[in-house]
Amino acid sequence: MSYVDEVLERVKAKNGAEPEFIQAVTEVLNSLRFVIEKNEDHFRKEALLERITEPERIVTFRVPWVDDNGQVQVNRGFRVQFNSAIGPYKGGLRLHPSVNQSIIKFLGFEQCFKNSLTGLPIGGGKGGSDFDPKGKSDREVMAFCQSFMNELYRHIGANVDVPAGDIGVGAREIGFLYGQYKRLTGLYEGILTGKGLTYGGSLARTEATGYGLVYITNEVLKANGKSFEGARVNISGSGNVAIYACQKAQSFGAKVQTMSDSNGYIYDPDGIDLAIVKEIKEGRRGRIKEYVAAKPTATYTEGRGVWSIPCDVALPCATQNELFLEDAKALVANGVWAVCEGANMPTTLEATEYLQENGIPFMPGKAANAGGVAVSALEMSQNSERLSWTFEEVDAKLHDIMVGIFEKASSAAERYGVPGNYVAGANIAGFEKICTAMEAQGIV
Repeated sequence: MSYVDEVLERVKAKNGAEPEFIQAVTEVLNSLRFVIEKNEDHFRKEALLERITEPERIVTFRVPWVDDNGQVQVNRGFRVQFNSAIGPYKGGLRLHPSVNQSIIKFLGFEQCFKNSLTGLPIGGGKGGSDFDPKGKSDREVMAFCQSFMNELYRHIGANVDVPAGDIGVGAREIGFLYGQYKRLTGLYEGILTGKGLTYGGSLARTEATGYGLVYITNEVLKANGKSFEGARVNISGSGNVAIYACQKAQSFGAKVQTMSDSNGYIYDPDGIDLAIVKEIKEGRRGRIKEYVAAKPTATYTEGRGVWSIPCDVALPCATQNELFLEDAKALVANGVWAVCEGANMPTTLEATEYLQENGIPFMPGKAANAGGVAVSALEMSQNSERLSWTFEEVDAKLHDIMVGIFEKASSAAERYGVPGNYVAGANIAGFEKICTAMEAQGIV
């Protein structure tokens, strides 16, 4: 049995109740076979795959808080500090009812490779809770965030672990978390990223993940003789990533046709009016179906189906495992040019394989959505230097980082004889840097 297969069997045996984590590890290790098999004895002796798939630390804790009715509620909090070989742990906090250890471990594992690809000195981590901020008052969200930080602060620091936002954690939540950290420690430091501009945040951080997705997708299209100009683009989701991917794609001349939320999706043949979406989602925290009241030419469909609309470029920006095999088949049948992931692992393994087998350029989330963490790392740099860069400066750095990620993934794929396989290329490029750093630091 090959070393890769040995490790996969061990991971499945040890983490049998964690399907998302197993899925992420399977995807990565299978694509690393090109690298491992060239020097299998060395990798096995050093147990590099076992070490890279085992988190350095997992913290699980109780989060008690009081709701507006005076009832005590209890949630579960997590922080997975996965790998610090190339820098302090860096990765978001997710607040969503689906959060469990499997979700957090898969996200932390992916984050290691994503952060490595940026070229910046940041390791991989992730955290969050099964708390749902939807429908909660500001006071309830503050009560939860303060209780969450009462435990988390013991495990983080500007040179140790720097969390950021993710699903359910925006400017409001970051502000409450930061205020409590400062109150507990007395330290005014860059411990969280995604902060408000008045207390150490970075310009362009809000736009970063969506913009970065479009920048790298543009490189994919150019490499395959295509362009955003006049292209039909389908986007899933209607949160931060989807909104700013839509904005940047439109600025490149694309027609964005779809957006969605957990209830259903809208299709606007005239192109999405982003001002309406922003007013609904950012202004009043509403549902995407409200769009059709303001834009009668659009249609709203309950449930799934966003990928059944013919398009040239597909940008899944909602959540993990939202694009299934039947969706991939529909995209291929309708002549899609490229699929690039704005969310973390939104495409199932079967769908990814089908797209690749049919020659569709596919850029995985660990590369395509790295813009957010890249600008988070730039925010850390600004905090360390007590500086604030202009929007244009940060955006230019983001663009260069995303172009660099494309070049790393493309080059690694070519070096190992699988040109155009951006999944393999991204995993290999990220893995090589992490492993080199791990070996240099000894058995730790």
